[in-house]
Amino acid sequence: MNYRWIYRESIDEVAVHEITDKLSVPSSIARVLVGRGLQTLDAVNDFFKPSKSEIHSPWLMDGMKLAVDRIVDALEAKEMMWVHGDYDVDGTTSTAMMLHFIKSVGGVAQYHIPNRLDEGFGFTAGSVNLAKEAGAKLIITVDVGITAVKAVSLAASYGIDVIICDHHQAAEELPEAVAILDPIKPGCQYPFKHLAACGVAYKLIQAVCERLDIGKSGSDYLDFVAIASAADIAPIEGENRIFSYFGLQKLNRSPRPGLKGLIDCAGLTVGQLNNASVVFGLAPRINAAGRLGDASRAVEMMIQEDEWKAFNIAQELEHDNRKRRVIDEETFESASIGAEKFLADTTNRSLILHQGEWHAGVIGIVASRLVEKYRVPTVLMTTVNGVAKGSARSVRDFDIHNALKQCEDLIIEFGGHKHAAGLSLKIENVPELRRRFNEIAKLHMSDDMLTPEIQVDAELQLTELSPKFLEYLAKFAPFGQGNLRPVFVTRNVVSANGVKVVGNNHLKFRALQNNFAIDAIGFNLGHKIAECSHGKPFSVVYTIEENLFNGKSSPQIRIKDVKPE
Repeated sequence: MNYRWIYRESIDEVAVHEITDKLSVPSSIARVLVGRGLQTLDAVNDFFKPSKSEIHSPWLMDGMKLAVDRIVDALEAKEMMWVHGDYDVDGTTSTAMMLHFIKSVGGVAQYHIPNRLDEGFGFTAGSVNLAKEAGAKLIITVDVGITAVKAVSLAASYGIDVIICDHHQAAEELPEAVAILDPIKPGCQYPFKHLAACGVAYKLIQAVCERLDIGKSGSDYLDFVAIASAADIAPIEGENRIFSYFGLQKLNRSPRPGLKGLIDCAGLTVGQLNNASVVFGLAPRINAAGRLGDASRAVEMMIQEDEWKAFNIAQELEHDNRKRRVIDEETFESASIGAEKFLADTTNRSLILHQGEWHAGVIGIVASRLVEKYRVPTVLMTTVNGVAKGSARSVRDFDIHNALKQCEDLIIEFGGHKHAAGLSLKIENVPELRRRFNEIAKLHMSDDMLTPEIQVDAELQLTELSPKFLEYLAKFAPFGQGNLRPVFVTRNVVSANGVKVVGNNHLKFRALQNNFAIDAIGFNLGHKIAECSHGKPFSVVYTIEENLFNGKSSPQIRIKDVKPE
């Protein structure tokens, strides 16, 4: 794959000089900060030292007072509360967190996570009927509900109130719930718009804690929020970065019993967990619960107080995750065949694929992989109960939710946001959806959007990689969407000891520039070996990370791309 290297333009050199001079920050680090919009001393200090005091008041969120009033009434009356969540990481962590909290303040609660295969996505009449049978008087939805007009109406007919905690885009008609907490809901003035659903649910917990004056603001639950934010690819900036910073601290210092077994099963080490550990280690195993079985297992694991019981459930999820990988690969290979055929017409700018035997549990993962491979917005669907159901994933700068909205006359239901959505439609409507969606994509997908980009933060000489530089670079963590590891470019590099292809097509060598050498590895870049061999100088774009080997840590550069000089 060929990348375009995009360099930040119009860096404010006065701001760079001030940050370098006043804060003793290496100039290359200062350039990264300024390039990312951190141009004042206060902004840099706040970034390097996240503080809970910077967390916004939950009362700024529209509907919060109504939601808190209703929950406090339910607590005082000992009413049964019914928590309805989604089957992904954001939904299950939100559910587990809410159950933990309600129990901690003396409340009574049960929960429901829909089965992906039988019930599908969202807050539905089925859950309302289960809540009624359980004697619930209040339903709290997490990660779903913003479009559930019919289900909320049914609940009202039973005398059951509903509070919605969601972060997805609203439809034109809002449900008539007691309160709708959603920072992107029309008219909501909450200052930070990019919370994961678990972050929205956390704001509700924070507000209830303040109302009850119980001496804490819910900080005990930031580990859940950190996991959900990383797994749901919420931007790790603003309030989310504070949540991630302190949530990861809790995970590393004292993981709750319900998560410790999962950490062990994933082969991770307490004290060394970061957002990458969540995205590639914890999240796939939590998601596996709902992809290949009952997502309630993930909730049961996370609310366990017995570490051994939690570990046993985690082992189940580990088994399912391995099975999921096999199904994932088979589905990807099958879908790639259809993709190659459709994209043989180079004017096509999207993929909509439907095959009835594909496993519904891996559709979203495979759609994401197809986007990564073909660089076009993708909708992947299977058949569930005679209906085409699936997931949509997008490329940067293409609003897939808006594209589906333009086709909503063909769709039974859909929901999501700019980069990802879920949908269902009649099978006979798939060809027309493919045609119309592709026309929309042709209008809005430029040639540039088909070529992946690497955003370069700053040019760097390898001799700048001093201990002080690495110390400040570490302060950028936690990394994630919206706060990616800084990307550097270094020119006129040569290999100090030859170039090898190791493992599964990984490029490995010692990068040498001006008599300074450092280990370098480029995953899946073995095909670039000719561009950096035989003593020829080349440019390299990379991030810097710590490499742990035999208990020792040393810096290395992770190559993203190389080009000959």
